[in-house]
Amino acid sequence: MVKELVRGKSVAIARAGYIQRPYSRYLPTLQSETLVSRGASFQKYHNFSTAAKGPSEEGSEQEEKISVTFVDKDGEEKHVKVPIGMSMLEAAHENDIELEGACEASLACSTCHVIVMDMEYYNKLEEPTDEENDMLDLAFGLTETSRLGCQVIAEPELDGMRLAIPSATRNFAVDGYVPKPH
Repeated sequence: MVKELVRGKSVAIARAGYIQRPYSRYLPTLQSETLVSRGASFQKYHNFSTAAKGPSEEGSEQEEKISVTFVDKDGEEKHVKVPIGMSMLEAAHENDIELEGACEASLACSTCHVIVMDMEYYNKLEEPTDEENDMLDLAFGLTETSRLGCQVIAEPELDGMRLAIPSATRNFAVDGYVPKPH
């Protein structure tokens, strides 16, 4: 198994070589960890900063978040503020919204499947990767606007987005297992 840390961009390792692609123009302190096993690559992202917040940053915290509405299987809505650069899976976990994420955002399952409720917002998202499409094929209740919550990253143009959480997931590891974020 190979680990590679890269500051400021993600690196996908493929059999043919290295493919580099920028992860987010909003997060200069992003760490990407790529694990390769038998030709498959898995990525996990870590947001952190060693810089302390200055007084000017504390006042602008409102500007660094977008509003997202999660709609659960019963139709109940929960409005949350999501920091720019955070995935919808992380946002759900931080706000006690039941979105499983069994593989902990490594693109190895479809348990964080969400449905973008408005095509306008769906079209603003980056195209899903082949790896994400492969996992979406396994998702319960797949729609034309389905995405994996771990791959939908908060950006300013997504302010006001609404995400539906399907009524069930397909977790091949352990049925009913709900991971605790760490």
